[in-house]
Amino acid sequence: MTALVELRDVTVAFPGVTALDRVSLSLYPGEVHALMGENGAGKSTVVKALNGVCPIDGGEILLDGRPVSLTGPSEAHAAGIATVFQDIHLGPKLNVVENVMLGHEVRGRFGINWSATRARAAEVLADLGLDDLDLNRGLDSLPPSVQQLVAIARAMVERPRVLLLDEPTSSLEPPDVQRLFRIVRSLRDRGVAIVFVSHFLEQVYAISDRMTVLRDGRVQGEFMTREIDRVELISRMLGRDIEALRQIGSQRRAHHQEPEGTPVIEARGLTQREEVEPTDLEVYRGEIVGLAGLRGSGRSELAALLTGITRPDGGTLLVEGKEVRFRNPGDALARHIVASVERRADLGIIGELSVADNILIGLQALRGWRHKVSKRERDEVLAWSVDNFGLGSVPMDRQAKFLSGGEQQRVLLARLFATRPVVMVLDEPTRGIDIAAKVELQSRIAKLVDKGMGIVFISSEFSEVVRMSDRIVVLKDRGKIGELSNGPGVTVDTIVEMIAADGVDDDHD
Repeated sequence: MTALVELRDVTVAFPGVTALDRVSLSLYPGEVHALMGENGAGKSTVVKALNGVCPIDGGEILLDGRPVSLTGPSEAHAAGIATVFQDIHLGPKLNVVENVMLGHEVRGRFGINWSATRARAAEVLADLGLDDLDLNRGLDSLPPSVQQLVAIARAMVERPRVLLLDEPTSSLEPPDVQRLFRIVRSLRDRGVAIVFVSHFLEQVYAISDRMTVLRDGRVQGEFMTREIDRVELISRMLGRDIEALRQIGSQRRAHHQEPEGTPVIEARGLTQREEVEPTDLEVYRGEIVGLAGLRGSGRSELAALLTGITRPDGGTLLVEGKEVRFRNPGDALARHIVASVERRADLGIIGELSVADNILIGLQALRGWRHKVSKRERDEVLAWSVDNFGLGSVPMDRQAKFLSGGEQQRVLLARLFATRPVVMVLDEPTRGIDIAAKVELQSRIAKLVDKGMGIVFISSEFSEVVRMSDRIVVLKDRGKIGELSNGPGVTVDTIVEMIAADGVDDDHD
């Protein structure tokens, strides 16, 4: 079979980072090609290179065997390449017809021929099996799942030869996913080449024919989907050979003790629509509970529900056996429950404040604004932070937005420790810090657990989760699939195989 589109040694560089490093892949007509990899692997950059949003710095893109220059979306459209992004780029105040036909309205002598435009929109929707949609409905009155389908209909107006789907199922419920897949299979059977980007392994295995695995902007392999098992796929995504995974042993920590008494924090059926399936979780004083899962598993979303960053739609949250409702992180802080979030620039660090104020703001909020932290305590906290988080070279009066990512992470962690919490939810706490600081942090976590603190620990490095945790909760596709009591027999491979085995008997036709 001849490739419809080829990337040959494509390189894309941004200031300070190479997003794609000599990436080659082939897209064939009548085939769904999945791009796999963790965040930052280069998947979205491949999509942006193909739709002309991101010009390439090296290599070439070929269409029907001939080099093409895709320097903007218009060139991509002319080449027959259409894109549907995770963030739906539609007009919320426009109706279905206007959104489907935007930019492609049928025109007559006196401007837009709305009768013909409506007929063309109805034709496109019917062709996709969406003839049940009300053409007059405003987009903002439709659920996200239907909006996603409208976006696909809009992409198909020009009958493209290539369709790029970047996380199209991120906001869809299972029945909506199946409806989308029926449309994708229909387009595939008509000869459209489809690129499918998703974090959900079961969906990738259900819909794709071929996959390319990316890591750190480089291709780790191209496979027919039916020929690569989940363990090997996950291993390539994480950057570890499966044999190496088998050699990583469980390292029990000295502070380990069997849970007893009332959990310091407990979730019962805690859920959030389209983000977290109903989940049970208990964290006891004196233990670390690790959350392990790939991107899209729901690990960060569950952490947000535990700490008031987002509100649950259902279930119960208890602290020391008493039901609580956190409206915001301040409510959680009042209970001495704090969070280190992965997206620190969005939810943690306040860029306009100084480093000193970022460190002290949690402690001050806990005290209340009528009871200012004294100068003596302020100096003690800042001195302690400098000594324990490697902030000696960072001026305390510098605005936090000017710090590097690693420096911001250290400032955020210093803030959390300053509040003397009883529960800490740490989402990627060691990302961006050096080895010495990582060792110091892990040592401090162990000491705090010894004193009765409960820790929820999240890391994309499964080896770190195994090393730090007393119990490990494994998540996949927004839900909990199992729980492990850590011990000598638990390794990274144990977690990988658990994720890979879940759903292995599903129907992938």
